[in-house]
Amino acid sequence: MPSISALQQARASYEPKLPPVLLQNGPFVDANLGEPTESVDDQGTIKGLFPNTYGLPVIQFVPGNQKELPPIRVGVILSGGQAPGGHNVIAGLFDGLKGLNEDNELYGFLGGPSGLIDGEYKALTEEIVDEYRNTGGFDLICSGRTKLDTEEKFEQVAANCKRLGVSALVVIGGDDSNTNACTLAEYMAAHDKGIQVIGCPKTIDGDLRNEQIEVSFGFDTATKVYSELIGNIMRDANSARKYWHFIKVMGRSASHIALECALQTHPTACIISEEVAEKRQTLGELVDHLADIVRKRAAAGMNFGIVIIPEGLIEFIPEVGVLMGEINELVADGSDTGAEFQALDTMDEKIAFVTERIDDENTRGVFTSLPDQIQAQLLGDRDPHGNVQVSKIETEKLFAGMVETRLAEWRETDEYDGAFSAQTHFFGYEGRCAAPSNFDADYCYGLGYTAAALLGAGKTAYMASIQNLSGPASEWEAGGIPLTMMMNMERRHGEDVPVIRKALVELEGKPFRVFAESRDAWSEGVEFLYPGPIQYFGPAEVCDQATRTLVLERT
Repeated sequence: MPSISALQQARASYEPKLPPVLLQNGPFVDANLGEPTESVDDQGTIKGLFPNTYGLPVIQFVPGNQKELPPIRVGVILSGGQAPGGHNVIAGLFDGLKGLNEDNELYGFLGGPSGLIDGEYKALTEEIVDEYRNTGGFDLICSGRTKLDTEEKFEQVAANCKRLGVSALVVIGGDDSNTNACTLAEYMAAHDKGIQVIGCPKTIDGDLRNEQIEVSFGFDTATKVYSELIGNIMRDANSARKYWHFIKVMGRSASHIALECALQTHPTACIISEEVAEKRQTLGELVDHLADIVRKRAAAGMNFGIVIIPEGLIEFIPEVGVLMGEINELVADGSDTGAEFQALDTMDEKIAFVTERIDDENTRGVFTSLPDQIQAQLLGDRDPHGNVQVSKIETEKLFAGMVETRLAEWRETDEYDGAFSAQTHFFGYEGRCAAPSNFDADYCYGLGYTAAALLGAGKTAYMASIQNLSGPASEWEAGGIPLTMMMNMERRHGEDVPVIRKALVELEGKPFRVFAESRDAWSEGVEFLYPGPIQYFGPAEVCDQATRTLVLERT
């Protein structure tokens, strides 16, 4: 490993906290079984697709007795986008496995699911794992987004595991990665491969959550990083008093990051995608809303402010969402129109091709009304699921430009007489590999240790779960939730497929209600909060605090 910073050297000695049940006898626990479960939706279809793993009970760990278990060899992958704390999940898994049997071995498959398919791995020793404890990033074994979606891939994974003597796999990832884990667990059970599969909930977006999974790991650290940056910009804006900053933050399918950052910083305005969809707000209405805030502040002598925009906002705007759905179908791999589209040489040809084939006149009008740059971004490369890569759509620039245009129109009619100068930002990669906060360091280590305990208990097709996270670690509870319990059917690549349901911001939930009750006051004055950088050393109320979202949800 290369030379390390003074902070990293100090963090190496940090000892993550564990739930009490895992402190008593290590990973030797008994599984308190709940009632049989069912999927969140499409129960009949999901049960038919996962007959061997459907209906498993929720597990809550209770103290157990130490016992002799034969040594096993376990494989682990990091899957999907990076999130702070991934290395601590591996460290917790490693320590938990060694607690079950000192001769247990852990193999890290390289580059995510592709490492499973290709059989590329490295043995993770104590010396190697120790170098990465409490560090950010996924560089220990790296990550990838390869789908595990065919019998050929499943058989290759099984063959590689058999060759290496691996009898259990731990998948560290988000909703799509754990969909892979769910499908893989079903295949291994159906074909009697003798391979356990356990998932761990990762994603900074915060959209992998439910009653048992209170938050995905990485959300805490990433939102604290973004909130620090937003606070820094707020301080600059309040000092210069001449710029409007439009800040896009990550969160394709849900606005959890935007909402949490708003609760931490009190911006002038923050758009929540789920509210836009609920109220069926149009693009023009959103622009008018933001422009009106600018106008009112200008009248009060404040030609500055901060606007937070979630990454996935554009597809929540009803008319744009319909447009994107039609575009996805037109350019889908395997379709006749998709093949024709891909054969075109220039973006102008592609724009014309799609424009001609949008049947609905209103939808076509939405597409043609967008700037050429945004049209091109809507037609760019798709993600592995066949969808628009919304992170490449410069929504922050779209809104900054459209607000400026609307203000110019109002100036012509003497409805606005202020100064407007916009700066745009996108905070994404800045937060994905940060050194984990104390919360994420503890939570991730506990998740890895819980995964080891689930393996020791002989379980498969479960996701590691820790609850009561808004309180101190001394009150945390560990267990497992069946992967099929989170599944439903969704449209991907032009067909219905089983996937883990994403959790959106609940407009009736306390975090959003607190935000909604405060935002008018934030828009009128200078209510900015400056969170500052993540603190690792000092009083618990500063260093170990959970996100505002989690605290509000659990109080």
